[in-house]
Amino acid sequence: MFITRLLSGIVLAIGAFFSLYFGGVVLSAVLFFLSLMAYVELLNALGVKEERKNNIFSVSGYVFITVYYLLMTFLDNPVFMIMAAVLAIIGYLVVYVLCFPKYNAETMMGAVFSFLYAPIMLSFVYLTRCLEDGNHFVWMILISSWGFDTFAYCVGVLTGKTIGNHKFLPKLSPKKSIEGVIGGIIGAGLLGFLYGHFMMPGIKWPLALIAAIGGVIAQIGDLAASAIKRDKNIKDYGRCIPGHGGVMDRFDSSIFTAPIIYLLAVLWLSTMK
Repeated sequence: MFITRLLSGIVLAIGAFFSLYFGGVVLSAVLFFLSLMAYVELLNALGVKEERKNNIFSVSGYVFITVYYLLMTFLDNPVFMIMAAVLAIIGYLVVYVLCFPKYNAETMMGAVFSFLYAPIMLSFVYLTRCLEDGNHFVWMILISSWGFDTFAYCVGVLTGKTIGNHKFLPKLSPKKSIEGVIGGIIGAGLLGFLYGHFMMPGIKWPLALIAAIGGVIAQIGDLAASAIKRDKNIKDYGRCIPGHGGVMDRFDSSIFTAPIIYLLAVLWLSTMK
């Protein structure tokens, strides 16, 4: 199991490196693929796809996601993207009205939530990459989320074997400790500082702060995804990534971190003008 998880992690890291490095259509295509998979996983978790075979809400979602990513990639205009997301929500409601009472409100809202949660929030990875100095800022998404996860795990294990640790939200995530969370935030901040020192020396301290904030958000994203799994009594969202589960299992923290890193990068860039 460990070897499988390790090999999958290496493949994911290589894929992330090349897609973020090249950006553009390559990155958009990768995010589009991940968004579709995450969308299906959320629909399954929320029971949307189980209600009826070939649920029209799930099928509509594939169309909405495709249109959104095409507009994002080729028009490069935030206004069109915002309108695409708004029109998608309206589209779900139109389907709900036209099919009433075939589908209930919970099914419709589950589809809308799944669309906003994964596809829209993941798109901020691409939007961050398109910013000024976005080829540098975009790495902060992985540094914050994956860095937090790594340091939180290592510190949690170390303190557990030495001084002991205190549980952090034990009903939701029994294995997480307060010490691990603190270690993860500090570790993410440290990685941000080191990254800034070598790649963007002029703003290494701001990057440390951005990474630490991103680490906090990454933890929230991880816990939010875990809360849904516990509420729906499922172990993993999927099985497409050997040793890791599904896209939502592996990228749950990055999905939350991406919009925040984008926002912080935009705020920082605005102060420099």
